[in-house]
Amino acid sequence: MDFFDKLGKKATQAAKVTADKTSKIAKETKLKFKIGELKTQINDIYEEIGKKVYEKHIREEDICIKKDLEEQCTKIDVLSDEIDSLLKECLALKDKKQCKNCYKEIEKEDKFCPNCGEEQTYDPAKDVEILEELENTTVEEDNEIEKQIIMEDLEGEKRNQDNEIEERQEEKSNLEKTVEIESNVKLEEDKKE
Repeated sequence: MDFFDKLGKKATQAAKVTADKTSKIAKETKLKFKIGELKTQINDIYEEIGKKVYEKHIREEDICIKKDLEEQCTKIDVLSDEIDSLLKECLALKDKKQCKNCYKEIEKEDKFCPNCGEEQTYDPAKDVEILEELENTTVEEDNEIEKQIIMEDLEGEKRNQDNEIEERQEEKSNLEKTVEIESNVKLEEDKKE
């Protein structure tokens, strides 16, 4: 009987994992469809702007962006912000993030972008948010130890990243001092000559 209970639990877990993945894929597809619609709207606005500019050119009138195109530019800004928001949701569904330099999709844990090599900055607000969420989560006694381990890991990671930041600042300070000393020596040598 124990075998069948375990088998039933495994099947239930597999069904939950499959349902979660399917749900994420469906959400991501809806988000990508919405992004496509927004991009189409932006292209339509670009076309409208182009027509206005060309009409002004034909009539040999001056083009004033503030007066003639402000409304369309504002619409593009709003649509672009909405696209950025939807892209962030897509990345969150896939547990990924975007490189701040080249905008490629990378793993959340990456400290450097595999595409451009840019260092990915640490977001302490995210860890604080996760810690608060964990602290406010009620768990069964069996999972209390696991919760504590996760919280300790996050706190340890935050300490390590804080230490890395301090080391970088110290290295920068030392480098600045070295440059200052070398430039002073150079100035003294120039004065002697």
